Amino acid sequence: MEDLTQRQIDILKAIIKEYSETGLPVGSEILEKKYKLGVSPATIRNEMVELAKKGYLKKTYFSSGRVPSAKGFRFYIKNLMKQKELSTIEEVAYKNSIWDERKETHRLLSHSAKVLSQKTGLLSLIATNYGDVYYSGIANLLSQPEFFDLSISRSLFSRLDEVDFWERIIDEFNEVEEEIRCMLGEDDFRDPLFDSCASVWGDFEGKNIKGIVGVIGSKRMYYDFIIPQIKYFSNLLEEILKEENI
Repeated sequence: MEDLTQRQIDILKAIIKEYSETGLPVGSEILEKKYKLGVSPATIRNEMVELAKKGYLKKTYFSSGRVPSAKGFRFYIKNLMKQKELSTIEEVAYKNSIWDERKETHRLLSHSAKVLSQKTGLLSLIATNYGDVYYSGIANLLSQPEFFDLSISRSLFSRLDEVDFWERIIDEFNEVEEEIRCMLGEDDFRDPLFDSCASVWGDFEGKNIKGIVGVIGSKRMYYDFIIPQIKYFSNLLEEILKEENI
């Protein structure tokens, strides 16, 4: 699988699981004790060095442990992750929560952003080709350690109102065949300040309107849970817009 051995894949998967749960750099000792990888801490350390050389892990400034890089998360999402599909009950609950707002676009999208933030526990955002941006759940971000840094929070909240940035994301969906797009770290956000951030997006299109819907949070969000939510919700919005001829 790409350029990784099975042992390296197992270690990377364990590191992502541990980092997602704690938000802390991961060392070889905790991996050996908690994940029963069948090798010594010294061997794990050597493999972590190799994973870092290949770009799947990063060393932090304040710890001897490692954290997954954007490349590591992409590999996990593409090759290792099993999505937690929505149940029929969850799908019905999503639809019922926004159905009454379907006749008026502004109310539909504004309420949809609120519902999505409540369901995912993250900051949600919907942007359209008309330059409208709806978001909800700022308080959700402020409860995550990554956003205790005021410089990150202030910059991210400022970006929420940068219509041009979100219009570029909409245009990029038109250029590639992607049902779901994950933006991870500084490369995708085009700013090193956002290296700890991530977002997951789906697109939708009605008769006259098209846009994106997604969530923003830390890079250690639970993608196996989030991606199916965005996939279903973007399809639901498109279905409603088309039914209402919007």
